[in-house]
Amino acid sequence: MVAIARAVSTVVLVAATLQAGVAAAGTLDDVRGSGTLRLAYRQDAPPFSYTASNAAAPAGFIVDLCRAVATGIGKQLGIDIKEAYVPVTSTDRFDAIVNNKADLLCEATTQTLKRRETVSFSIPTFVDGASFIIQPNGPKDLQSLDTRKVGVLAGTTTEAELRRALTAKKVNAEVVPAKTHQEGLDAVEKGTVAAYFGDRGILTFLLMSAKTPGNLLMADTYLSVEPYALAMRRGDEEFRLAVDRQLSSIYRSGQIARIFGATFGPSVQPSPMLLGLYATASLPE
Repeated sequence: MVAIARAVSTVVLVAATLQAGVAAAGTLDDVRGSGTLRLAYRQDAPPFSYTASNAAAPAGFIVDLCRAVATGIGKQLGIDIKEAYVPVTSTDRFDAIVNNKADLLCEATTQTLKRRETVSFSIPTFVDGASFIIQPNGPKDLQSLDTRKVGVLAGTTTEAELRRALTAKKVNAEVVPAKTHQEGLDAVEKGTVAAYFGDRGILTFLLMSAKTPGNLLMADTYLSVEPYALAMRRGDEEFRLAVDRQLSSIYRSGQIARIFGATFGPSVQPSPMLLGLYATASLPE
């Protein structure tokens, strides 16, 4: 019986080891076989990930960064990779990765320890901070939001941080979750909420496309710092290494500056914090 038990244990151990090996190389094997990398993107998170009018493919800084990563992985594998785009929302974006509907999440995703229980992350891709949009005579800080309604995109780290900050400062504001950033911006313009919270990069882009941009402005208050990264399935270290290798190469070569300029334009320069991130995040070979 002892010998049988040992034999069974050995078989289970070998099977588990083989299964782990298959999982670790799964995505690269799939990409090598299909010639396709599935990129999940948001339709409503400009300037990082969105659907542009009359465009055949999604646009945005992080979408372009993912395309560059895909090209690099293709060269690494010795094949021409095609990108397949999988639309996701703020609420189902991680499900698309976990359920193997997409390989890489290409949008403004903040890396957190809690989220790392569900998905794995690349080295950082961007750093931003949460703030809020108001009307010119609107509240300028958190304390001024007492007894008012405030909007924020549902299911985001910004929503969680906003609720924590309001509780910590004992501000009695009603948080109104929005389904899209545009819905939140419209609510500020209509006056149904006193402020709309989000990452400053996204809010800046929204202000540029607002119906009445002169009637809205960005508050100077920073609610949080948001470190972005690309999400992928857990347990696939070979794929994660391939993604990190390409990101590091993009940062070191200066290609990241061209991708940044294509999204934000020549008049916008990366912040010292962002430049520092790219200098320190790129890993040596």
